[in-house]
Amino acid sequence: MIAEFRLPDLGEGLTEAEVVSWLVAPGDSVALNQTLAEVETAKAIVELPSPYEGIVSTLHAEAGQTIAVGAPLIAFDVAGEEQTAPSPSSEPGEKAEPNLVGYGAAPTSSGRPARRARRIGASTPAAIDTAVLEAAPHDAAPSAAVDAVIERPRSTPPVRAHAKRLGIDLVLVAAEVGDRVITRNDVDAYAERVGAHGRTGDGGASPSYAAPPASLAAPGDDARETRIPIRGVRRHTAAAMVQSAFTAPHVTVFHTVDVTAAMELVSSLRDDRSLSAHRIGPLAVVAKAVCLALGRAPGLNSRWDEAAGEIVQHNYVDLGIAAATERGLIVPIIRDAERLTLIELADAVRSLAEVARSGKTSPAELAGGTFSISNIGVFGVDAGTPILPPGQSGILAVGAVRRQPWEHRGEIALRELMTLSLSFDHRIVDGAEGARFLKDVADVLEEPGRAMLLR
Repeated sequence: MIAEFRLPDLGEGLTEAEVVSWLVAPGDSVALNQTLAEVETAKAIVELPSPYEGIVSTLHAEAGQTIAVGAPLIAFDVAGEEQTAPSPSSEPGEKAEPNLVGYGAAPTSSGRPARRARRIGASTPAAIDTAVLEAAPHDAAPSAAVDAVIERPRSTPPVRAHAKRLGIDLVLVAAEVGDRVITRNDVDAYAERVGAHGRTGDGGASPSYAAPPASLAAPGDDARETRIPIRGVRRHTAAAMVQSAFTAPHVTVFHTVDVTAAMELVSSLRDDRSLSAHRIGPLAVVAKAVCLALGRAPGLNSRWDEAAGEIVQHNYVDLGIAAATERGLIVPIIRDAERLTLIELADAVRSLAEVARSGKTSPAELAGGTFSISNIGVFGVDAGTPILPPGQSGILAVGAVRRQPWEHRGEIALRELMTLSLSFDHRIVDGAEGARFLKDVADVLEEPGRAMLLR
């Protein structure tokens, strides 16, 4: 009988998600908890596990399509009566069923699921639309290979992500490598042959980009324009920034700081072999200074509750670290950051950055936040006017560290300088409190020993 699986609530009250890619196709045999698809919410890319064991009957959405929570996603042919996926709650003794990513029932079978061969060619126009027309270098692929009967491309998530960065469709790679799991080397070889480009992911090369997808080019304009759908993180970020900019009256103040002593501290910690695994950097020192300074500026660790007519002061610091990813800007949170040591903050910052770059930051890791830091210095930028994340009253932008002439002890000397840019909600924070907070952060960076005076 037919069992239907509807898109579950993936957390934080999100109302919709975009299907990034299907990992199964009609006719495939699916095991319980096997990953069905990757979907992108307004906050993260997550994998959906199967709540059933059976044969895929129907896919109710195509890759790239946005569907609402509760809408039919996929149907299975399973043994038993026709049903829909059970609700997240279950009575004691009942078999738990998956409803959120990372949750699932105990598998009842093992073994690799079988896949049915699919024809990629003129007989399947839907497949051509998503698998060929959206691939940047598809014109270089032999048409005979695309028209062949091949198995749906098999690869690992890192390889799929690598191919996506290069603008390569794995259907075209599979047409060349045949019936086996596609590797990163296969993708690189194909990209080299057709001249595709993308981010290398090693952090050392400048980013380049594949040619714009033919399906997005303006018709009749010889690809002089590229139209990119506003989806996922980009749409969520745009809506949040507009809401913040037109709700909270922003004020931004700047302060240039001599961080020579802080940089010397960072250098000495990096030279300490016992701390080599932690990679303590300037951002961790700034984060520690912020946590200390917020104890003396409660307004900057507060939110405006319009409905209740109250200012809510937080007695903890959930510190947001803005991260630029290929999917857009996200702000993962370090929980209870005020309780962490410098080493623990450094580890947390590094972990957040690695997860964000992999695209696996969960919605829970992005929820909340009481104050945020944006490290614009990594782009060589000195200062800016950051926009407050909704629900926060303060955000600090950290500029690049530059060696410049500066007055020091009555003389001109070359010193390491950094500009701090603080934006705050003027409904909650007045100029004096904002300036005092910025001065407290600067004092710690100028003389790290002053951290001993703050609590």
